[in-house]
Amino acid sequence: MEGKVIGPGPYRATKLWNETIKLFRGGMPLRRHWAHFRCYDCSFTGAEAVDYLHELLRRNHNFGPEVTRYQTLQLLRKFLKAHVVEDVKGRHGTEDFEDSGHLYRFPTLSPLKSFPARPLLRDGGDLPRLIRWDDYEELPQQENLAPLKSAVMSSDLWNKRHSVAIGDLHECKLIRRKEVTSKQLDHIWKSMTIAHLQSALGLQTLDGVLNPAHVNGKHIVHNVFSVNKTGIVVLENKAEDMPYWVVSAMKCLANWPNGNDSKQPVYPGFERDVLKTVADYFQRLKEPLLTFHLYEVFVNILSLLPEQDAATEALQLSCLLLPPPNRRRLQLLLRLMARVCHNVHLPPLNDAIATRTLMVQMFSPCVLGSADDMDLDELLATKLVTFMMEHHGSISQVPAKLRRQVEEHLSHLKRAQIKYAGTDSDFSASPAFCKQIRRVECEEQKVIGTQTPLQQLLEGLIADKELPAKDKRKRLKQFQKSYPDVYHSRFPTEDSRAAAIPEKSSRLKPPLMFFSLKKQFQPFQRSWSFRA
Repeated sequence: MEGKVIGPGPYRATKLWNETIKLFRGGMPLRRHWAHFRCYDCSFTGAEAVDYLHELLRRNHNFGPEVTRYQTLQLLRKFLKAHVVEDVKGRHGTEDFEDSGHLYRFPTLSPLKSFPARPLLRDGGDLPRLIRWDDYEELPQQENLAPLKSAVMSSDLWNKRHSVAIGDLHECKLIRRKEVTSKQLDHIWKSMTIAHLQSALGLQTLDGVLNPAHVNGKHIVHNVFSVNKTGIVVLENKAEDMPYWVVSAMKCLANWPNGNDSKQPVYPGFERDVLKTVADYFQRLKEPLLTFHLYEVFVNILSLLPEQDAATEALQLSCLLLPPPNRRRLQLLLRLMARVCHNVHLPPLNDAIATRTLMVQMFSPCVLGSADDMDLDELLATKLVTFMMEHHGSISQVPAKLRRQVEEHLSHLKRAQIKYAGTDSDFSASPAFCKQIRRVECEEQKVIGTQTPLQQLLEGLIADKELPAKDKRKRLKQFQKSYPDVYHSRFPTEDSRAAAIPEKSSRLKPPLMFFSLKKQFQPFQRSWSFRA
């Protein structure tokens, strides 16, 4: 039984846990066993359970063939503590599951994990609002959507805003937005990164996957800009960095055999002791590098791994959310793991396990882990860390699309805006909502909302007695060019136009004799001018 693939969505880790329990209970062979002169029906040995579950996990698309027998045993020990299984005497919780002939059975009902009770946010409510051009004030404490308001425009205001089209320019002034503060810059990076992550995961909402309150915009900005030439995060506070001896040990392994900066004597097994030193440091961290808050995010990315580009983009965005010290440790660790696996000059680091498998098993729990002990984090971490190790170079990069859109938005905020006198209402932003109406209502609104203000504007232009006749004809001509339908409905014929608009005053043409005399005297005028 391969089981169904659990796609991205809220509480994916819980779904995987429950799905694995159902597959194990539904497929595990049960038979009669004898122990201590007693017969136990519907039971199985610990070794049989490990054999079956190990093969089940390896064939399951959610986990893959990288699952080891030891990881399977660890999962069965969690099952025993969670009372998914029990020994034939009914004991569970305190006992340790054994890969042996010890007998176990399923209880009447294996408990499934319930989903956390959390009120769902309204659509889009979990995304921080993006800063607009007219946001002058400080950001609100609660990052909710702006209140919905419809844009109502009076005919007088409409005339003022559209008077530019017919050349009637009112007094205006150039308005510049206040400089974008560092707090607003952090907020922009945060909101756009979360929006891109939601799109990369293919989710309609991040509810149950990521709480935006756990995302720090300062961390994102630091991870984007405070890096060295190789893309590794540089920390301002050196006290947050790894100890010098850990960094030296990592360099020694990564650059073997030329990485022994301390010039210490190399003895047989020296490289294994160096690896143990590095592993001890990471295994003693209080929290996995990907943090408990982001655990569900990275579990969702596991479903994208078959699509390399999509998974890489999602990991790029998710790793930007990490605290800078965590991101730096993760970058250095993944680079170390990749170099060790490809270093042909490095002696074997374990007599029984291949170097690649050893690195993944040793450091996976340090990278991804759940705050809940009853979880599949060891199995999921193996699959995720393997992918991250193989693509660590591209994962450390900032998505070009995200960087470009943030820069475009910041450029928009820094633009100047022209404000005309009397147009205090701001219609730069599109209406916050729309409402579906019937076609008949739409046609009526076209006439009321467009034709009526234009007709009022035309009548006001015709009735303006203070406007010189020359300027009036010029503006009417511009109006005719911009709104021909309204103009022809007002002036269907030339007579109606002549009745409302004064024509140019006729001037008497000079008689032809004047032009002929002027032409005859031109040579004499030139000669007189020459003589003078």
